Amino acid sequence: MTRTAVVVGAGIGGLGAAVGLRQAGWEVTVLDRVEVFRPVGAGLVLQANGMRCLDVLGLGDAVRAHGVPDLPGGTRLPDGRWLARIPADELSRALGTSAIGVHRAELHRILLDALPAGTVRTGARVTAVTEEGEVTYESPAGPVRTRADLVVAADGIHSAIRRSLWPRAASPRPIGVRAWRGVTPAWDGDLVVAITWGRGAEFGVVPLVDGRVYWFAAINTAALGATGQDTAVPERFLRWHDPIPALIAATGTVLCDDLACLDEPLPTYVRGRVVLLGDAAHAMTPNLGQGANQALEDAVVLAGVADRPDGLVTYDALRRPRSQQVARASRLVGRFGQQLDNPLAVTVRNTLMRVIPPRLALRSMARYADWRPPAPARR
Repeated sequence: MTRTAVVVGAGIGGLGAAVGLRQAGWEVTVLDRVEVFRPVGAGLVLQANGMRCLDVLGLGDAVRAHGVPDLPGGTRLPDGRWLARIPADELSRALGTSAIGVHRAELHRILLDALPAGTVRTGARVTAVTEEGEVTYESPAGPVRTRADLVVAADGIHSAIRRSLWPRAASPRPIGVRAWRGVTPAWDGDLVVAITWGRGAEFGVVPLVDGRVYWFAAINTAALGATGQDTAVPERFLRWHDPIPALIAATGTVLCDDLACLDEPLPTYVRGRVVLLGDAAHAMTPNLGQGANQALEDAVVLAGVADRPDGLVTYDALRRPRSQQVARASRLVGRFGQQLDNPLAVTVRNTLMRVIPPRLALRSMARYADWRPPAPARR
């Protein structure tokens, strides 16, 4: 008998779970409240763990064809001086695969295309979910009620399902950082891949296909002062080293967000037949670049164990400790890096960065990306 799953949320994690569950023999329906998918968002880096997940889903080669392997990089100061340099080829050798820079919209399209027509239902606003797997939603044709063997709550950091079934869970917590993200059109200037750290601020670049460049900037909101309501990229970045000012100037649409995370870890990701996945379970800061990668880990692990008698318990046991560890580490990296503002502390940090051997820094970077999906169970 075919088992049924309803996935709430057609983001990276939700679609990844849908692809994996279908491959495991489940009948899957994906519900998303948006009327039409549009190419929104900016770029992201799929690290070794995320690429291994996509390989399990049979989509790794498609993503590599529409992405750019990570280039040599490191960390710089606003005047352009280097704090640390880490060759990307060494990181790739250590992990066995390259990290890939890709536009979020391209990854979303690849995941959507992997699902049969009709799997994803748009304009479907979920209004209620029970632990027994009953899902109620508003569709263009009116209210719909259905029941599934599994409900995957992949509805993001502000998850309505988490609020409903995990009523004691803490709300997302603002971390006091505002971030800007943009993608340039074809870029023909020199480009050195790096993250640049200033006092309470950072700027990073990621090459994409067709010569485009994804960039991100962040600053502590306390430093915005009277201009705290202004969403324009702060002028301080226009005084940083090349090509930062030119990248900002070459960008048409810039996205702006005040960052938040789930600072209080959940005691479980499972309630009855309902599981939390991705940002709904463990929304984290972007400082380790692991958000989408962790969601993909959730997806392939869930697909691999969901049909076992103890599958959801196993999913929780495999995913909750690791994802929460990565979330804590990302928070710490942010406090040590972009958020650090005290001049003395910044000086000490920069000194440490200069003297830490590259191999030690490489080992630290590889720690969270060096993950492999569990071997599929024998049937």
